[in-house]
Amino acid sequence: MTRELHLNAFLMDTGHHEASWRLPESDALAALGPRHYVRLAQLAEDAKFDSIFFADGQVAIGTGEFRASGQLEPLTLLTAVAGATSRIGLIATASTTYNEPYALARRFATVDHVSAGRAGWNIVTSATQEEAANFSLADRPLQATRYERADEFLDVVTKLWDSWADDHQVGDKEAGVWGDPTRLRAIDHVGTHFRVAGPLNVPRPVQGYPLLVQAGASEQGRAFAAKHAEAIFVAHQTLEQAQEFYADIKAQVAAAGRHPDHVVVLPGLVPIIGSTEAEATALAQQLDDLRIAGYGLRQLAQYLEVPESELPLDEPLPRYVVEQERREGFDSRAKLVIDLAEREGLTVRQLLGRLGGGRGHHVLIGTPEQVADHIETWFTQGAADGFNIMGAALPSGLETFIETVLPILRARGLFRTEYAGTTLREHYGLPRPANRWDAAVGAPAADVSAEAVSHA
Repeated sequence: MTRELHLNAFLMDTGHHEASWRLPESDALAALGPRHYVRLAQLAEDAKFDSIFFADGQVAIGTGEFRASGQLEPLTLLTAVAGATSRIGLIATASTTYNEPYALARRFATVDHVSAGRAGWNIVTSATQEEAANFSLADRPLQATRYERADEFLDVVTKLWDSWADDHQVGDKEAGVWGDPTRLRAIDHVGTHFRVAGPLNVPRPVQGYPLLVQAGASEQGRAFAAKHAEAIFVAHQTLEQAQEFYADIKAQVAAAGRHPDHVVVLPGLVPIIGSTEAEATALAQQLDDLRIAGYGLRQLAQYLEVPESELPLDEPLPRYVVEQERREGFDSRAKLVIDLAEREGLTVRQLLGRLGGGRGHHVLIGTPEQVADHIETWFTQGAADGFNIMGAALPSGLETFIETVLPILRARGLFRTEYAGTTLREHYGLPRPANRWDAAVGAPAADVSAEAVSHA
């Protein structure tokens, strides 16, 4: 089979550049309502993107002075988008640290049914102290603990999705049998973090499981992805970094007993496109001129886990920051940022400029041909299976990419002209998971009493 490029549209309010909301054509309040996101999803679907993606965190971002402090809850938002689209995949972020497996398994199963098999889950462990404070915790759990909980969380939710057999529903009116009780199974999970009886109260998802996505590049994040992820969102600044990650994660996937082709690696790309290089550079400069240093400095300090006062704008990063071995929060992103600053000899002010477009994701300023060349090079030279396209401004950045870059990629035989399937898994060329209980001998049936279902 010919290898196919995959494209996900990462949708973030007015765009990924931190100053995008200040452009004359931007709707500064776009993050507060669904219509903006529905329009973007429809654009991406018309262009035959594999999927769209919403990031999320359970904390207000900053003070709201320089950019919207948050956005609509993504799983709820996806139900609105699902009703306005028919084929594109729908991926939302949800934390394993600040959710319970039963509730989240139910919500994602519901979205998969509502969308006829188009749901995906971007699994995060939540890195910030501020999130912990919103969930009755004095401190955030250590990274090792967060990943331990996440590993068990995935075990529980997949057991719950499997607790309904695909053929449980019978609907035999004459016999008076709605479902086969031997095909509805308790999971009786007892672990370190969770005790969950099951079964789930929603049928098995259309896709078996929603697509499982992961976005951590730390050592623990890679190990978790190798075991669980089917798509990986990642940030790289250079081809060499991307190739190292790609080779390593595929090897770890194989070592975990999984097929490397069943994990799709999607680096982030922020394309700023002009008909000429000069036009693209002018657009990038327009955005850069609208940046507010205080916003970027706060975000950089969060990545590096240092006070803003210890990051003088016109000096390089302090040596103690550069030499710190690891962090409990954004460890892989901090290392990427430090590597960028050291490699290019940047001051903090210059580093903020480099991060303003994509928070460490690769910002590419150029013509449609140059963007297409970059995508083809990374795709064909062992660095990516596709890309997480991050419009610097939305909708204009996505529109320009669709109108100018996609025709080039299609002319080179790299990207589809029509969808071949209907589910998100089919778009990514991934199999539907088998039900673990169907393969088990003597798997327990659920004890569903009359009392338990009397309210149904």
